[in-house]
This record gives sequence, structure tokens and C-alpha cells, in this order.
Amino acid sequence: MFRHLYDFMIRLAEHPRSLHALAVISFAESSFFPIPPDVMVIPMVLARPAMAYTIAAVCTVFSVLGGIAGYAIGYFLYDTLGAWLINLYGLQDAAAQYQHWYAEWGLWLILIKGLTPIPYKLVTIASGAAHFDALTFILASIATRGARFFIIAALLKRYGEPVRAFIEKRLDLLSWIFLIALIGGFAVIKLL
Repeated sequence: MFRHLYDFMIRLAEHPRSLHALAVISFAESSFFPIPPDVMVIPMVLARPAMAYTIAAVCTVFSVLGGIAGYAIGYFLYDTLGAWLINLYGLQDAAAQYQHWYAEWGLWLILIKGLTPIPYKLVTIASGAAHFDALTFILASIATRGARFFIIAALLKRYGEPVRAFIEKRLDLLSWIFLIALIGGFAVIKLL
């Protein structure tokens, strides 16, 4: 079922403009798009291991820039665009809870959530809505998003061929696990 999509992602990963596509997806995911950039990072690093750290750097930079856009949405436009995006994903209660948590935990919340499959756009918009310190938000985003993407890149660069063989052998199972984790991330937020 997922073979066609996987093959498409591998072809896209090998395309000369794949870094441009990754930049767009990384930016969008941090502020409004539901699919995480890992969907491109993993096949891109598997297809071009020599570019692993360039791929991680592009993903990090544009994810943080998208996070700043999400922060601005929360800070300046929460009552209009921010609330609409939060409602679109059914995360109204979670956003209110996060704003409360920001008052108490702030930096730690950003550091933890930036590494998890919990939708990062919720973190960015809620950080802006809570008027969390912008510089601390940006530095924490660089640290967590950078750590996440550089760790993935380093592991795939080091163990790429066995990982690629494992993925290709168990593609359907891994795709379902990823899909369940993505939906689970939204569900966990909704239940909190």
C-alpha cells in the first residue's frame, strides 16, 4: 500500500530540488502543515548519505523559521488565524492547557515537545499566544529541532544501508506505525 509513496519519496529525495521541497515542508510543518519533515529527511539521507548534515541543517533552519512564523501567529493573530489553525486540528483544549503549562514550565515544555512527535505547530502557536520570551523560544527551537534532525541524519548516515533494507523489507508495517504515531500525537494533545 505504501510502496508507491515510498518509491515517490526516494525519487523526490534524489531530485536536484529536493532541498527546496524539504525547506518548504519544514517551514510549513512548524506553523500549519500536519505532516512532519521526517517523511522527507529519512528518504533523503538514505538516498544521499554524503549530504546527511546538509539535509539536517536545511530542515533545522527552515523548521525554526516556520516556528517563528507559528510563534508570530500565536502572538499577533491568535484570535483569528491562530485560533482557526488550532480549531482545524481540534486542539482547542490542548492549546489552552499548553498556555497554562507555559506559565509554569516554559522553556522545558519547548525543549521536550520539540523532540517528540507531538505536532510542533501547537508548540509554536501556543508559545506566541502565551507571550513566551521570543529569544528563549528561538534558542530552544534551534536546540531541539537541530538535535532531532541531526541525530536522525547521523544515525542514518552511519547505519543507512541496514536501515534502508529494514525499511524496505517492512515498509507497510513501519508506515502504519508512523501513521499511528502521528495520529497518536494529535490524540495525546487532545486528551491532555
